[in-house]
Amino acid sequence: MEFKQGDWVRIEKNGTVYEGKVMPSMEGYITIKMKSGYNAGFSIDKVGITLLEKNGETAKGDRKGGKSCKTDEEKLPESGKKLPKISILSTGGTIASKIDYRTGAVTSQFTADDILAAIPELIEIADFKGRVISSILSENMDSYSWQNLAKAVVEEIEAGADGVIITHGTDTMMYSAAALSFMIETPVPIVFVGSQRSADRPSSDNAMNAICAARVAISDIAEIVVVMHGTSSDDFCEIHRGTKVRKLHTSRRDAFKSVNSPPVGTVDYSTGDIKTFIDYTRRGEKALKFKPGMEPKCALVKFTPGADPTVLDYYISNGYKGLVIEGTGLGHVSTKWIPLLQKAADAKMPVIVTSQCLNGRVCDRVYDTGRDMLKAGAIEGEDTLPETALVKLMWVLGQTDDFEKAAGMLREDLSGEITECTQR
Repeated sequence: MEFKQGDWVRIEKNGTVYEGKVMPSMEGYITIKMKSGYNAGFSIDKVGITLLEKNGETAKGDRKGGKSCKTDEEKLPESGKKLPKISILSTGGTIASKIDYRTGAVTSQFTADDILAAIPELIEIADFKGRVISSILSENMDSYSWQNLAKAVVEEIEAGADGVIITHGTDTMMYSAAALSFMIETPVPIVFVGSQRSADRPSSDNAMNAICAARVAISDIAEIVVVMHGTSSDDFCEIHRGTKVRKLHTSRRDAFKSVNSPPVGTVDYSTGDIKTFIDYTRRGEKALKFKPGMEPKCALVKFTPGADPTVLDYYISNGYKGLVIEGTGLGHVSTKWIPLLQKAADAKMPVIVTSQCLNGRVCDRVYDTGRDMLKAGAIEGEDTLPETALVKLMWVLGQTDDFEKAAGMLREDLSGEITECTQR
């Protein structure tokens, strides 16, 4: 029989029936996306295939016409109930990717509409509008991309969106989430979501992550958050504050964890129930504010034993505006680095000190080296993650070029990046 990508088919193999949407498939094989969100692949000559729906039109009377993502040009069928309006903005990444079977490589080729069309459960949660902001892998994001994305989010909220979902590559998702956390004060949820495995892999986590993200997007949690698998199983997703999350594994589905803070909460995949663990900003509690501006000439430098301090001189002499140093333990560098810290301070270049330990808080008042660093002008990053500290520095320097004002802002908790110190 003839079928093509996007058709809905029934496959019978050894007495078992499978139904799903046809995905990109190798010659001689058929891969389908089932309603559960999982994919299944079959050899065409070993199964029975029945076409149920072709290009959104019912081909047999035993299944209703399918639904797809709502766009400005194409409206979804009425569901009979009023649903929240959610905008889904696609930036690329694995959740918006598929396998190019000519090369075997993962490419960013899916749009927001493709994602929603492949996960029909989403249509029962909200009334979606899709918009493609970019189609890149996340390592190609930069400060200009963050500002463009933030502007698009603000436009969607101003247009009446009850929540915004941003599909994003996982490798740099924590940077983008932090950037929007500083740029936007939001009255509605802004939810980053990604996938560790592409949509056409049987073990893909894209469906569950997207469904849980949609639950958060219609919730009362009006913050910038990241929603990803909580365990390697398909049981629940965790909701992480955008300034407190880090990717801690290269490939596991539960790679994202909150650091120095519990997650905001969890989403039960089977029921959609949300359980929260910490205080958060409620829907409508804040008015929408957009504070763009990012200084790109900032750097994150990791201290290592024996590292040449003139590496700092490079940044000082080449027009960089600020530095984040990832120090050891409580936030230390070699005594040989201290004169360069003073040189940076003399050049009105803010230097934030964070820790390679990730968990815990910087304190440069315990040892002589730390005290000397503070005297030289170093700014303690408290328990801020190094990546978040970098984004915060870029944003602060995008708001002011006054050194003392910038230093003061960098010491403040601006968007949940610094937790209250209860014990030194």
